[in-house]
Amino acid sequence: MSEHHVLGLSGGKDSAALAIFMRQKYPHLNIKYFFTDTGKELPEVYDFLAKLEGFLGKKIERLNSQRDFDFWLRQYGNFLPSPNTRWCTRQLKLLPFKNWVRPWLDSGDKVYSYVAIRSDEDHREGLISQHDNLIVKLPFREHGIDKPGVYDLLDASGVGMPKYYEWRSRSGCTFCFFQQKIEWARLRDRHPDEFEKAKAYEKTALDSGSPFTWTQGESLVELEQPERLAAIHADFEIRKQREYARIRINPLRPKVEHPLEIDDLYLEDEGGGACLICHK
Repeated sequence: MSEHHVLGLSGGKDSAALAIFMRQKYPHLNIKYFFTDTGKELPEVYDFLAKLEGFLGKKIERLNSQRDFDFWLRQYGNFLPSPNTRWCTRQLKLLPFKNWVRPWLDSGDKVYSYVAIRSDEDHREGLISQHDNLIVKLPFREHGIDKPGVYDLLDASGVGMPKYYEWRSRSGCTFCFFQQKIEWARLRDRHPDEFEKAKAYEKTALDSGSPFTWTQGESLVELEQPERLAAIHADFEIRKQREYARIRINPLRPKVEHPLEIDDLYLEDEGGGACLICHK
């Protein structure tokens, strides 16, 4: 019986910080780092993964069954995924991982999967193992590493934050339905071609009878109208200033080193609740 150690990278800050932590804390472990590519990732994600590979000194394995988002969209009759029907997570993230580790598990090997759930995330749970030999480990929780600790790991390593955090709160598909409306507005500004592709997917889905649009309550065509964009930006600024006013200064960290993230400002009916495996 052999042992395998695996760590999934989403292109997000937490899983990257965990990879850095494991390399520094447990250099004797031969960890296999992997990334499940949907084919619709932000270009900033690929840039960040390349930078992380340089620090880790090893290749990040790309898991892809050659069946990307477009393939599965056709399989689901052009119906868009939604918070209640997350076929994208099942088919593009979980299934490739299960197929990857299955030969090891079938041969009786143990697989240790390291997941980046922080010590300040009591409400989150990792992938529940459905096999006795698949063991899920939560090193951040075990070592008491919280969000500021994640920032410290990224800063000290020189890897830094993914560039998309300048305007967006998560990695994953360019058109993730868990985005807030401000993130859709910013996607239109930063990557107008990707925004147009998302509009095209939405139109095809609606023409095919799909009840879902990418963002709740309105289509992207409606969202991009000048008056609506102005209202979205104004509302976000109000929420941001309100949240800054609530911040209590930590005497051990009197300086606010990192700005509020968009996820800190989400509304109940938009954003939040994102798939753990996609954006951590």
